[in-house]
Amino acid sequence: MKKITLAILFGGASSEHEISCISAKGILSNIDKEKYDIKMLGITKEGEWFLFEDDVEMLPNDRWLTSKSLKKAYISPDSKIHGIVTEDGEAIRLDVVFPVLHGKNGEDGTVQGLLQLAQIPFVGCDATSSGSCMDKAVTNAVADAFGIAQAKWCSFTQYEYSKDSQRCIDLAVNKLGFPIFIKPANAGSSVGITKAHNTDELIKGLEVAFKEDKKAVLEEFIDGQEVEVAVLGNDEPIAAEVGQIVAAAEFYDFDSKYNNPASELHIPALLSKEKRDEVRKSALMAYKALSCEGLSRCDFFVTKGDERVLLNEINTIPGQTPISMYPKLFEAVGIGYTELIDRLIDLALERGDII
Repeated sequence: MKKITLAILFGGASSEHEISCISAKGILSNIDKEKYDIKMLGITKEGEWFLFEDDVEMLPNDRWLTSKSLKKAYISPDSKIHGIVTEDGEAIRLDVVFPVLHGKNGEDGTVQGLLQLAQIPFVGCDATSSGSCMDKAVTNAVADAFGIAQAKWCSFTQYEYSKDSQRCIDLAVNKLGFPIFIKPANAGSSVGITKAHNTDELIKGLEVAFKEDKKAVLEEFIDGQEVEVAVLGNDEPIAAEVGQIVAAAEFYDFDSKYNNPASELHIPALLSKEKRDEVRKSALMAYKALSCEGLSRCDFFVTKGDERVLLNEINTIPGQTPISMYPKLFEAVGIGYTELIDRLIDLALERGDII
């Protein structure tokens, strides 16, 4: 049986570059190499593209950049090439691409748009859905339009804030009250998120958010549990088990997500089966509302006391590191990591070229 030529895209010019490299190692360590002819295509923090043909153990900490195997290469937007062009003019035709890129310039529709131009099937959401889910303000607006419950929120750009900062602050405080979570509209892995208890902290939090993106989203504080659902599929998606991470920090920030071993993982989440089923149903509703395909991880709050289920965000390229929830949640319902990777690639090929 002829192997499927698969490109794994990793790294990227984003604040989540390191996590992407670890995720790519996770996939490459679990993929069925008998089925795929794998091409590893790495993107540096500066945006340079290289074909990497060395040990996957070199991916973390950017040790892959020291490899003598590196060759300048990129995916061409030319649909006739349908794949990679190297610095010496070699063309490598691809059957499918797995973009293991988190955050800006990878999860936001940019790479997906390139692959759509090239007419190469790829794992995950298309450019429109990726961009919509990456931008928290757009996600929130779509959720409102579809009647999906979420925290109270508001949003403004850096330009709007610079023109009349007091109006923006008054709007946020009057609508949301303290404490307030401040987030860059386009960032992942909880990068740039702060919690403000007063106006001074709100101003500092906006400065942090605007370092990551030109638009900030502000949300009311929700006293509740943070839970996550892994979703898989195109037209008929399925939701895995509901998981929960009890953060070691005041909230689930980048450090507690990846560096603090005191954060606790619970699969299934510490909720009744009926409430977990409600969360799974809400995840499928949000997945469809945002036109997701392939995979996404849908994150929710479940409030204390009345247990309202509130959408937090949707991650279209969830982490695939050893501690990441997405593969663990499917393992909990009997779909192992290797099978999960096969299913994701099959879904990309099933959808075919997107024009």
